[in-house]
Amino acid sequence: MGHEELLARHRAVMPDWMALYYDRPIEIASASGRHVTDGEGRTYLDFFAGILTNAVGYDVAEISDAIRAQLGTGVVHSSTLYLIRSQVELAERIAGLSGIPDAKVFFTNSGTEANETALMLATRYRRSDQVLALRNSYHGRAFATVAITGNRSWSASSLSPVKVAWVHGGYRYRSPFRDLPDADYVSACVADLREVIATATAGEVACLVVEPIQGVGGFSSPPDGLFAAFKEVLDEHGILLISDEVQTGWGRTGEHFWGIQAHGVTPDAMTFAKGLGNGLAIGGVVARGDLMDCLTANSLSTFGGNPLSTTGALATLDYLLDHDLQANAAKLGDRLIGGLRRIAEDRPAVGDVRGKGLMVGIELVGPQGEPDALKAGAVLEGARERGLLVGKGGLYGNVIRLAPPMTVTEDEVEEALGTLEAVL
Repeated sequence: MGHEELLARHRAVMPDWMALYYDRPIEIASASGRHVTDGEGRTYLDFFAGILTNAVGYDVAEISDAIRAQLGTGVVHSSTLYLIRSQVELAERIAGLSGIPDAKVFFTNSGTEANETALMLATRYRRSDQVLALRNSYHGRAFATVAITGNRSWSASSLSPVKVAWVHGGYRYRSPFRDLPDADYVSACVADLREVIATATAGEVACLVVEPIQGVGGFSSPPDGLFAAFKEVLDEHGILLISDEVQTGWGRTGEHFWGIQAHGVTPDAMTFAKGLGNGLAIGGVVARGDLMDCLTANSLSTFGGNPLSTTGALATLDYLLDHDLQANAAKLGDRLIGGLRRIAEDRPAVGDVRGKGLMVGIELVGPQGEPDALKAGAVLEGARERGLLVGKGGLYGNVIRLAPPMTVTEDEVEEALGTLEAVL
């Protein structure tokens, strides 16, 4: 079947709102390491990793062997009504890595489901339907997660099961506080949080949900320490702090295993997904035991925690830790960010280069510093033409997102920098 026929069939049966990258979309037919090959035989260096999901790269023997061994038992699914050894072992590992006291873990199939679960727990625990979220945030495509998403491009409906108020802080580049020094920026955002609680809520708020680095929002983040300062205010009111680690977890930021750790604070719950399965569908919540156990009704996840996904996730987690991919993310992330900032020095179309570890954003701007989505689209296309796959995002669609597998090499970073320099 040819490429054009596959594209036509896709458009006939898939929703119009399910976007495809590129003027001429590609099919990824095979892959190895950090390279993917499309259905027409063209090979690319992948610097978006299936939206940060292929965290260890492609065709990793240790992970594939573990999955094949589980398939060999004949048990792909048993449901959470039965004991699942790999589910228990993975939960033990994540609880220990979380830093959350008396932690318990619930597995889902995606980050959206994980965030929906966290919202259900927090609202039930606090007996409140009021939620705080950050402007420019993204937390998923389901009813409650769309409701707390602070980015109109991804808010499909104004209907909501929760009452939401948004606070400043996550997107510094276009913040009204952008020109303030770090400490003053934090103080201004804390003052805004206090004012929002006082004026936009009725008190008794359930939780604040934050992304330590905003993913869909364009890999933007506040100064380190903001969320510790926020937590002091939250604690005054008994409000829970939930960290959405769907994109920042598993060492991708380089400096820490979880993004929230940069702020020197322990949240009440964290949500995770994406990189844990290295392509397998898995997500979840790790939370304080009393918070996790607060539900008084029955609940389960038919596929969450299934033997295949948890076996693959255990192998992925082992690989991440055994090969110290967090350190690789730190080292090569510095190299990538440093290289991009040198490239940006004489290119006024690059308004900002930002990120941590292997989460790097390039914000494209016009002559007056205005967002320029057309330039970002041109960079996306130009990189593909030169054999490099990158992502795109941001509130205005003008941010190039770079997030290669965490096994990326120095030579591959230099190759990507050369390509981006030529494109930019």
